[in-house]
Amino acid sequence: MTEILISVYPWAKSLHVISVIAWMAGLFYLPRLYVYHTEAVSDGSETDTLFQTMERRLLRAIMNPAMIASWAFGLTLVATPGIVDWGALWPWLKLAAILGMTWFHMWCAARRKEFAAGRNTRSGRHYRMMNEVPTVLLIVIVISVIARPF
Repeated sequence: MTEILISVYPWAKSLHVISVIAWMAGLFYLPRLYVYHTEAVSDGSETDTLFQTMERRLLRAIMNPAMIASWAFGLTLVATPGIVDWGALWPWLKLAAILGMTWFHMWCAARRKEFAAGRNTRSGRHYRMMNEVPTVLLIVIVISVIARPF
């Protein structure tokens, strides 16, 4: 098994980076859609239906598969012997940030369901502030993996 993991490592790493980029694009864009949906769209209007379609497709067709792929390829990398030093702080910090990113993904999915049910109570300002969460988590993840300061 070790030989297989080592031989697929470059492919797993490449596919992990690709899937993370797709996931992050969605995590940046969906809350921005919520800002516009909240501030410029009337419930039940044709534009409301359009926004709901865009939000649903972004979540289901891009974000969900990208998150699953990010986790799958990431776990493949973690399982590869000699890649992660679990005695250091950086992999734990990265793991905490990844769990935060996954929570944010689920938070976005829950907000989409509220929009679909016509029950959004959050302001555009709230969604703007929440849109900063994936940026902060991304910074933590990249610095943890590349600079490994801890």
